[in-house]
Amino acid sequence: MLERAHLVILREVERQGSLTAAADKLHLTQSALSHAIKKLEQQAGTAVWTREGRALRLTQAGEYLLAVARRLLPQLEYADEVVRRIARGEKGHLRIGMECHPCYRWLLKVVEPYLERWPAVDLDVKQQFQFGGMAALFNYDIDILVTPDPLHRPGVSFVPVFDYEQVLVVAADHPLAARVFAEPADLAEEVLFTYPVELERLDVYADFLLPAQCRPKKHKIVEATDIMLQMVAAGRGVAALPRWLVEEYAVKMPVRPLRLGASGIAKQIFLGVRDGDEQVEYLRAFVELAANTAGRVCGEVGQEAYSVAD
Repeated sequence: MLERAHLVILREVERQGSLTAAADKLHLTQSALSHAIKKLEQQAGTAVWTREGRALRLTQAGEYLLAVARRLLPQLEYADEVVRRIARGEKGHLRIGMECHPCYRWLLKVVEPYLERWPAVDLDVKQQFQFGGMAALFNYDIDILVTPDPLHRPGVSFVPVFDYEQVLVVAADHPLAARVFAEPADLAEEVLFTYPVELERLDVYADFLLPAQCRPKKHKIVEATDIMLQMVAAGRGVAALPRWLVEEYAVKMPVRPLRLGASGIAKQIFLGVRDGDEQVEYLRAFVELAANTAGRVCGEVGQEAYSVAD
């Protein structure tokens, strides 16, 4: 009774704002669209939309079917694309979503060998999501989600690819630079630079400052890692970043990492994949390469930084 074409029509009418514009977009006549929906209404025994002058207004049934269209059509279109690429002898299109600002530098080190091994795979990286990374994954806007804070939900599996430590980074001549670790109270007179992330998802707040009921003197948002670390090196403030990233910059910039608290803050980077998609060869290969590359890259960075510091 309900066909994919019905969902396509409903979605396009909603997108274009009128039946005429939707018909033009779908390369069909307006009468063909009207006939298709009328046949659906007859079979369902209820109206999908009603006319208010020249405008169309969805009924309760129409609103429900539009919600179904928004949920199912992206999945069907994704399946169509994968099958078409397989039929053409291509490997696929891999879309990676980033919920971790500093992880972009790590990702570059994974992407280079991946593209060499999978030359027929198109790869896109997205860092902005309308409703968050998990929604983008469920809506088939991305295929892999890179995140340090996985939200475990049915239908998605998270694979840890490497461990790291979140540290405080200060200028080399900062009073805290000679310390092994910082206490929450040490930030009371500091300007704290962070990425544009909700406070509850910032480890330096959630796992360090707020449990001790402490806050920095000032909190400033900085989007670019390079700018953030230049500000720290200039003595304008402090920041919380992955140790491997700070050590990489410490080779060429006067900054120092120290633990957040005596025990430090241990973190992991996860790759989120929709259940079933792990069977896609080029997607599975990326996850495996990411896990193998991460440990080697982070280890090499740490050793290089320590040797320079020595």
